[in-house]
Amino acid sequence: MVFYQGRIEWVMEELCSPIRARPARKEEKLTMKHAIIVTGGKQYRVAEGDTLYIEKLEVEAGAEVNFDQVLAVIDGENAKFGTPVVEGATVTATVVKNGKGKKIRVFKMKPKKGYRRTQGHRQPYTKVEIKTINA
Repeated sequence: MVFYQGRIEWVMEELCSPIRARPARKEEKLTMKHAIIVTGGKQYRVAEGDTLYIEKLEVEAGAEVNFDQVLAVIDGENAKFGTPVVEGATVTATVVKNGKGKKIRVFKMKPKKGYRRTQGHRQPYTKVEIKTINA
């Protein structure tokens, strides 16, 4: 919070989620090891210790998962980019939990015909914590 002329105004950095908007600092960029992985048809930039929500995996909580589709590994000044994947590179993660997201409403309507349908949907997800990046 920032006090400005008697009003309370929020600073944008406090409102941003650490997973979605993570500004890269120069010292962080040079020292941390990052990888770009593919799972569930999406690409994720991960670092050791990160927690992220991915498409549902058929794995129980507490189990380890290996992601072998690694597109790039960045370690300080060293960078390896695959064509399309880096050979021998894996990312190991632990499954924290499986769950469902917030419910969304799907509403269909055709005007002047009396057709209205409401449907709910909750997208399943798997929460994983990245343990190691092996390159």
